[in-house]
Amino acid sequence: MAVRSWLFVPGDSEKKLDKIAGTAADVVILDLEDSVAPDNKARARDMTAAWLGAHQSKVTDGKRMGRWVRINDLGSRYWRDDLIAVLPGAPDGIMLPKSAGPESIQQLAAELYELEPRAGLPAGSIKVMPLVSETASAAISIPAYAAASLPRLGGLTWGAEDLSAAIGATRKRGSDGEWTDTFRFARVQTLLTAHARGIMAIDTLHADFADEAGLRRMAEASRADGFAGMLAIHPAQVPVINAAFTPSEAELAEARAIVEAFKANPDAGTLQIDRRMIDRPHLTLAQRILGLEN
Repeated sequence: MAVRSWLFVPGDSEKKLDKIAGTAADVVILDLEDSVAPDNKARARDMTAAWLGAHQSKVTDGKRMGRWVRINDLGSRYWRDDLIAVLPGAPDGIMLPKSAGPESIQQLAAELYELEPRAGLPAGSIKVMPLVSETASAAISIPAYAAASLPRLGGLTWGAEDLSAAIGATRKRGSDGEWTDTFRFARVQTLLTAHARGIMAIDTLHADFADEAGLRRMAEASRADGFAGMLAIHPAQVPVINAAFTPSEAELAEARAIVEAFKANPDAGTLQIDRRMIDRPHLTLAQRILGLEN
């Protein structure tokens, strides 16, 4: 399943929930946290559960849309009720905000093991993706996810908004439009830790949904840096993200040529293609582009 675009949709908005089917998002994240006011939490839960129940296998252009739910954080009074409500709809995964570290995933996993049988789901079927950078202590402990025993861990993503509020940062980007050192640190740690673990690395969102050019630059840089996908907060961002994370025909042709060259010379460590020296790391990247990773 493609994981290029991850679209947040408020769980309490009937209008926005109804529009999901018309988006080309690879993954929809039904949000019960930041986009839902406290007085609307119960309503959002019910509406999200109903949507999940009605869209068990949404398919667009022959591809199944991933169905995830962002619950409320473990320090709230809402998160257990969130799980009880949405698990019967068999979401693919749970996004956990304000994760403090591996211990947060373990706490959530313990609850999921209790609730999955009640919802008629196989044990361990629900994956978890934490937002790993929303406090200072969380941001400096991201590498701990790499080696911890976390069988449900499906990916890592990060966010800048909560972290900036937590540390009192009045800027997240410099005058050049690039992340400042604090946020670059969180982003790099997320990327490397996810790859060390062998799970999805999903980049944070571009908050200005009207800035298509800025989003395109950010999404293209994100893919070039090694992220598998990117969060979105508006349906208009989805096609831009999907395009940025889709290899061009030229990339695909080059990748095929590299794979074929090594197939014809399986014992070679280095080959020459179009006056370029190609070695095994190039083969690994080519296989990744073609979706042929071992």
